[in-house]
Amino acid sequence: MPFDEIKGFVQGIADDRISDAQIGAFTMAVFLNGMSREEVVALTTATRDSGHVMQWSDLNLPGPIVDKHSTGGVGDLVSLVLGPWVAACGAFVPMISGRGLGHTGGTLDKLESIPGYDPYPAPERFRDVVKSTGVAIIGQTGDLAPADKRIYGVRDVTATVESIPLITASILGKKLASGLDALVMDVKVGSGAFMPTPEKSQELAKSVANVATQAGTPTTALLTDMSQPLAPCAGNAVEIVETLALLRGDRPNSRVMQVTRELAVEMLMAGKLAGSREDALTQLEKR
Repeated sequence: MPFDEIKGFVQGIADDRISDAQIGAFTMAVFLNGMSREEVVALTTATRDSGHVMQWSDLNLPGPIVDKHSTGGVGDLVSLVLGPWVAACGAFVPMISGRGLGHTGGTLDKLESIPGYDPYPAPERFRDVVKSTGVAIIGQTGDLAPADKRIYGVRDVTATVESIPLITASILGKKLASGLDALVMDVKVGSGAFMPTPEKSQELAKSVANVATQAGTPTTALLTDMSQPLAPCAGNAVEIVETLALLRGDRPNSRVMQVTRELAVEMLMAGKLAGSREDALTQLEKR
C-alpha cells in the first residue's frame, strides 16, 4: 500500500470522512495479512501527523526530551517513579500515558485516584508544566493523534487488537506526537504480560524500536519480567501510596525499583545525558 494512500486514509479517519466499517475492513486486513516495515512506518507517521505534534524548540529547554512506554502489567507503577527521577537528572519528560488494558490498571487510572488530578490539560499548560518541573503525565487529548482513537476503538470491537503492526502504529502515533528526542520501550514478558508469548514480546520490541527509529526518533527497547506483580500491591489508589514510598527512597531494592532503574539508565543514555551505564547509575544514585 503506497505511502500517500496510507496517509490519505488515516487523515480521512481523523476528519471523519472514513466510516467505522471501512476502518474495520482495514484493521482486519492488517490483522490477517500483516504489513511491511515501510507500511508500518507510513501508518505510524500518518497517525502522528493526524493531529497536533508538540514543538519544544521555542522553549530553549536545557536538556533532551525523552519518554518511555510500557506494555503494562500488574503492579506496574514504573512511570510514576521514572518520570520524576529522569527529570531530576536534567531530562524533560512529556509523558502521554494510557488507561488499563486487559487485566492491568493504566497510569492514568492510578493518577485519577488523586482527587482533582486533570489528565487532559490544554497543550499550553502541558508545555508549561514540562518546562517548569521537567515532567508531566497526561492522557491523549483530542488533538494528539486523533486517528489513533478511532482506529483503536474499532480494533477493540473487531478482535484485531493483537496485531503487531497496529500495536506499533498505535503506540508510536501517540508517543511521537510528543516531539521526542528519544524513546525507550519497556515490553513485558511472562504470564502477566499483554503479549501471549516471549517470542511475540520480542517481535513487538523489535518492531517498535525499528519503526520509531526509521520515523526519526531513536528508540531502544528492554524486555522485562512480568511473571509476577512488580509492586507488592495492585489497585490504583494503593499503587499511588506505594509510589510515594518509592520516591522517598523507602524501598531501593524492590523489584519495581530494579526495573525503573534499568529504564532510567536507558533514558539517560538515549538522551545523551550519560555516556555509559556506570555514568547513568552514578547520576541516578545522587538523586
